[in-house]
Amino acid sequence: MSGIEAHLRELIALEGPVTIERYMSLCLQHYYATRDPLGARGDFTTAPEISQIFGELLGLWAAEVWMAMGSPSQCRLIELGPGRGTLMADALRAAKVLPAFKAALSVHFIETSPTLRERQRAALAPSGVAVFWHDRVEDAPAGPAIIFANEFFDALPVRQYIATERGWCERLVGLSDAGLTFGLSAEPERTLTQAPHRLGDVLEIPTASIGIAGTLARRLSSDGGAALFIDYGYWGPAFGDTLQALHRHAYVDPLHEPGEADLTTHVDFHWLAKAGIDGGASFHGPVTQAAFLTALGIETRARSLKQRATEQQAADIDSAVRRLTEPGEKGMGELFKVLALSHPDLEAVPGLPKGRFSKAES
Repeated sequence: MSGIEAHLRELIALEGPVTIERYMSLCLQHYYATRDPLGARGDFTTAPEISQIFGELLGLWAAEVWMAMGSPSQCRLIELGPGRGTLMADALRAAKVLPAFKAALSVHFIETSPTLRERQRAALAPSGVAVFWHDRVEDAPAGPAIIFANEFFDALPVRQYIATERGWCERLVGLSDAGLTFGLSAEPERTLTQAPHRLGDVLEIPTASIGIAGTLARRLSSDGGAALFIDYGYWGPAFGDTLQALHRHAYVDPLHEPGEADLTTHVDFHWLAKAGIDGGASFHGPVTQAAFLTALGIETRARSLKQRATEQQAADIDSAVRRLTEPGEKGMGELFKVLALSHPDLEAVPGLPKGRFSKAES
């Protein structure tokens, strides 16, 4: 039994069952603090690790946004959950095409993992740009900002409620003779008024994501700039249990070996857009990752790279582009969505239409 599982069992024995939100938080704190989870030897692979084109296109996107902001002399380039720093390194390399933009930048990583901070430090060393690390979004210095969050919100804790005859009861993690187990709160949550489609429906409320998106929106509406969110998910409201655990690139039981697998849920972009509006920002999108990357010129960039590539390298470039834009419910191009928040005066951002709620959603 791992140390985190022993801690969870002791905690539940003393205080009673914990919420899904608390369970995810405790497991993920341990998980990200103790390893580099990326790559073939890790548990999952993200888009920046698949192809340099992904980060380069985001760097060019940021340069266009900076110009639309009025080209401020100082701009914070902030990334939430920056992994190994690959995305930012590629983005800064692309930013060289606009020297004034790169000269205006300071890079700020929101990262708590000591292991990943060292990987990021090494990745950004050749960039020549000042890099700073912060534990929380609120700690990044004020000023105009362009913000990236790629596969960040999926790893934030959520609360889950299940529709029962008594109402919406919160899903909990407790103890049985066999170990950790799922259960329900004895009393329903009286503040939830959404009518279930049927008994057994699962409602996920991403409380942590709503809080962070709101914080970013208030910053953008005050200081200017835009935030780009890329993640696998959907446009809700919707019902369903999306909690999953990934270990060594395979799905496992979320209660098995807690703290040793990556726990995630699918992102409901409707919540992020609503938090943005409530915080005084505008929102743009969402669109599929395939549509976004195509609009930014992924095919053009791929052709340019292949002109200087060997036959094998060219084949690898084509394979990476297909993977990033793959259609179908499980293809990255369709499963992943892109949404941006911005200062209300920023009427347009590259690759994304202006977002609007329907009357039923607003």
